[in-house]
Amino acid sequence: MLRKLRVAAYAICVRDGQVLLARSPGPGGVPEWVLPGGGTEHGEDPHDTVVREVEEETGYRVEPTALLGVGSHRVARPSRAGLGGLLRRTVDQHAVQLVYEVRVTGGDLRFEVGGSTDLAAWQDLTAVPGLTRVPMVDIGLRLWRERPPSGRAERPRAEEG
Repeated sequence: MLRKLRVAAYAICVRDGQVLLARSPGPGGVPEWVLPGGGTEHGEDPHDTVVREVEEETGYRVEPTALLGVGSHRVARPSRAGLGGLLRRTVDQHAVQLVYEVRVTGGDLRFEVGGSTDLAAWQDLTAVPGLTRVPMVDIGLRLWRERPPSGRAERPRAEEG
């Protein structure tokens, strides 16, 4: 079994009752809302990752003001690689997600071109439950609201298993 670790940093940016989200193509091409952020590059500090990713995906320069918590998710699934599917192996994927609270310090809202997202927008907090979104949005908002002393980001019950 192959093992793959991905460390990523995500931003929760809330102001005036709205949260900053980015939109990404989801499974089957259905767009879904995500937290601005993404994977750390080798040797990159996650603090710097969240600053870089937010600017890439939204156009805003941000300052992290708090580390809200850390999420961890592990799933085993078939690899996509292999010669005609003959050498497919199971990949044990482990995602570690750092969630930072950030504030906008400059820049202008714009959309990412040629990246992993295609739209950035402020969404009313009350509208988030009705959006097509990845579970990380709910995890991040729960960390922002609850600020658990442990910093542990629990996955929604529907995601466990």
